[in-house]
Amino acid sequence: MNLGWSILLVGVTTGAAIAALLLVRRRAPDGGFFNDGDRAAGVFGVLATGFAILLGFVVFLAFTSYDTSRAGAETEALLVAQQFETAQFLPDEVGLRASQELVCYGRSVVHREWPRMEAGTAGDAINMWGAALFETLRTVEPRSPSEQAAYGKWLDQTADREAARISRIHSSEGVIPGPLWLVLFAIAAVIFAFMLFFADRAERAVVQGVLIGTVMTVIVATLLVVEFFDNPYDRGFGSLRPVAMERTLRILDQGRRVVDETGPLPCDATGAALSAS
Repeated sequence: MNLGWSILLVGVTTGAAIAALLLVRRRAPDGGFFNDGDRAAGVFGVLATGFAILLGFVVFLAFTSYDTSRAGAETEALLVAQQFETAQFLPDEVGLRASQELVCYGRSVVHREWPRMEAGTAGDAINMWGAALFETLRTVEPRSPSEQAAYGKWLDQTADREAARISRIHSSEGVIPGPLWLVLFAIAAVIFAFMLFFADRAERAVVQGVLIGTVMTVIVATLLVVEFFDNPYDRGFGSLRPVAMERTLRILDQGRRVVDETGPLPCDATGAALSAS
C-alpha cells in the first residue's frame, strides 16, 4: 500500500463527497428532504449495519489470507535453515551439493519469486532449486544410522517446506472474488447517495460537511485496508517483504563458514543457475 496515495485518495473522495452534499444543500428545503428524520435514520442504520457486517467478514477473510502468507514465508525460511543442518548428516558429496542448492533456493525466493509475487504473476511455477534438491536426494544411499535418520528427516522437512511455500504464494493474486468487491462498492455508493438526502439548508455547512465527510472517510479507509490485505505483496507501506528468508541466507553464509564450505555455488547472487553448473 502506497501510504501517500492512500491518504490522497481518502482526502479526494471525502472532499468530493462534501462538495456533492453542499451542492445538493443549495436546493434542499429547510429540515432536509425527509419529513420523518427518525425513520430516515432507521433506514440508514440498516444500511450501515449491513455494510459493516459484510465488511467485517471481508476484512477477516483478507487478514486471514495475509497472516497465512506471512506465516508461510517465515516457516519456509526456518525450514531452509533446518534443512541445511540436516544436510550435514547426509553422505558428504550429497550433503555438500544439497547445502549449496539450499542457498540458491533462498536466493531465488528473495530475488526471483518475490518480484513475481509483487506483480501478481507467481502462477503455478515451481522453484527450480526445489526440483534440483529433489534430484539431489534421489542419489542418496543412506547406510549409517545417522544418514538414515537424516534422510527421513529431510523428507519430512521438504514436505513442510513445500507446504509453507504454497501458503506464502497463496494470496499473491488476491483472495477476495470480484463479485464481492462489486457488492462492497455498490453498497458504499448506495450509502453515499442516501447521505445526500440528509442535505439541510437550515443547518450550518460545516456540520453538513462533517456529517458526510466522516462517513465517507471511514468507508474509503476501510476499503483501502481490505485492498491492502488482499494484495499483501504489493510494494509499499506495510507490505510483506522477504525479511525471514534474507535472515536465513545470512545464517547460511555463517553456517557454510562453520562447516568449511568455501566452494563456488551453482547460482549467482539472484539465484539464477550458472551455465557451468
